Amino acid sequence: MTTFKKVNNWLHLWLGLISGIIVFIVCITGCIWVFNEEIEGLLEPETKIERKDKAVIMPSQLMKIAKASYPDIKVSYANYQQGRAINLGLGERRGPNITLKVNPYTGEIITKEVHKKGETNFFRWVLNGHRFLWLPFEIGRPIVNYGTLVFVILLITGLVWWYPKKWTKSTTDKSFKIKWGASFKRVNLDLHNVLGFYSLLFLLAIAMTGMVYGIKWYSQSLYWATSGGKSLPGREREILSDSLMAGKLYTPQQAIDKAWLKVISENPEAEGFYYNFPDTSKAKSSIYVTIYPNSGQFYNNRSYSFDQHTLKELPKDEVYGATYDGAPFGTKLRKMNYDIHVGSILGFPGKVLAFLSSLIGASLPVTGFLVWWGRKGFGKKGRKDAKKEQKSQSKNLAEKQENTVSAARPKFKPGVVRKSDVSEKHTIDSSSI
Repeated sequence: MTTFKKVNNWLHLWLGLISGIIVFIVCITGCIWVFNEEIEGLLEPETKIERKDKAVIMPSQLMKIAKASYPDIKVSYANYQQGRAINLGLGERRGPNITLKVNPYTGEIITKEVHKKGETNFFRWVLNGHRFLWLPFEIGRPIVNYGTLVFVILLITGLVWWYPKKWTKSTTDKSFKIKWGASFKRVNLDLHNVLGFYSLLFLLAIAMTGMVYGIKWYSQSLYWATSGGKSLPGREREILSDSLMAGKLYTPQQAIDKAWLKVISENPEAEGFYYNFPDTSKAKSSIYVTIYPNSGQFYNNRSYSFDQHTLKELPKDEVYGATYDGAPFGTKLRKMNYDIHVGSILGFPGKVLAFLSSLIGASLPVTGFLVWWGRKGFGKKGRKDAKKEQKSQSKNLAEKQENTVSAARPKFKPGVVRKSDVSEKHTIDSSSI
């Protein structure tokens, strides 16, 4: 084995053992998150609303509905989806918050979800595990980010280890087929090697898009490489309104509805809208609206920001706020990042591929650990079995060698002389004895 191979295999082994639990949790939670919308729809059939040829209720009406039940809590956002109830969010995401499911045509509140600070629903809990392992954010986030980077290295070293030195029928079968009728150890090894190979490209795409969200230097380097050497602009969380114009043109309620009407008139066939309400207690707060032309996809979204006092459209984020059509390659790739990460870039079949790939990704630390454990023969019983097997193999080899030697040696019986051994020229005269 070459030095390169030895180093490669050593890295694969020890990096895998160190990062295994991180990879397992991130992949399992990723599997579940991929289909969060579909699962929620199945578990909450009452939130499915038949699509009608009539106008949905305005954002200002949603504010009144929320204030009627919770007058002291700020209305944060409304998520409109064709054929579904409106998700109306109140409060702060990381503080106490409430989610109301509202009929988009009648304004009826269908369900309520009330969360105290630190409480979440099931899928938010899953996402928290996926993003920071349920640890404090400042601790868990870097662990996940660099654990994912280690996983990318493991995928590459795994491919090097998997690649046979010489392609024969035997090595081809071992590389591409699972021998289901073999021993547990062999099947486990095949599951690790074969499934790891088949899922390699998908897992690389998922991992590399995931690192965009957490590793700043990687995100900037990737954008630089894909945009022809351009620097990634800083992302502004909120573009501010002109506070000097407060109360001069529109009241907050008027501006909220007019901004909504402007956006839907330009995008009447959109499958979804995300409406971020301005904080009316802050004069610089702005109105933010995102439209989604396709159901379940985010790459081609269009975003709008409006001054809450003048309805002037504010500048958009250079990358994330750019219109997908006509954008340069680096910007398009960055806008596609989330859809690639969850597989929705290819629609429902892509999400199935992402689910299966993540499931295989979660299995790799398990099967890899079992391969290592089996080869080392750990534990008292394991060591005894390993020694016993070694002695048995040595004994069988010795017996085989002895049988080979015995078969080649002529047999000798005292006092017996074969006729073929005595020629006519050497006849023994008994009288001469």
